[in-house]
Amino acid sequence: MINYEALFKISYGLYVVCSGSKEYGNGYISNTVFQVTSDPPRFATCCNKDNHTAGLVQSTGLFSVSVLQLDASPTTIGTFGYKSGKDSNKLEQMNVRYGETGVPIVLDDAIAFLECRVTETYDVGTHWMFIGELVQAEVIDESQDPLTYLHYRKVRKGVAPKNAPTYIDKSKLEKKPAEQEYGRYECPACGYIYDEEKEETRFEDLPDDWVCPLCGSEKEEFVKL
Repeated sequence: MINYEALFKISYGLYVVCSGSKEYGNGYISNTVFQVTSDPPRFATCCNKDNHTAGLVQSTGLFSVSVLQLDASPTTIGTFGYKSGKDSNKLEQMNVRYGETGVPIVLDDAIAFLECRVTETYDVGTHWMFIGELVQAEVIDESQDPLTYLHYRKVRKGVAPKNAPTYIDKSKLEKKPAEQEYGRYECPACGYIYDEEKEETRFEDLPDDWVCPLCGSEKEEFVKL
């Protein structure tokens, strides 16, 4: 038996992973970036095969990782986590630096970045796992703490998009007692749905300064469905 709630106990960070070149680049939000060797330092990241960035990593053999700060803006998370590079240029309005290899690196809300050259690629079903050797690494802001996936879920009440390796269909999660009634609230600006049953916190119990994790709309603007 698999209790899918146990999967939420695995710790993750939250990052923007980019690939491409000065001519064209793209990126996505990832919570699966981890170091796999120390000498030489190599890092792995997973990318859904449907993600536009997956093709760019395969064609260039490069990727960058921007480590997001704890209070990363909803704009950054919404742009790279819930929009497709097939429909728009995500980097157009962003502060972008190009690394030693020419790969784009997003600086918005980043406290550090890594630049990697792909050494190995593994087919892991729905995703590609790219392992890259570190080319460059830099700290941008020593004063900020990194954003974790736990903080994103528990405090900011964000959810993983369907393309994320950690996405779990809510039908697989343990059901709450039938006598409990849960509400659903919609952000009128971007359509984000806050589901009390899924988030395990009543909407009314959220702090007054809570905002939509996608677009930053205030709590009072949400509409109950």
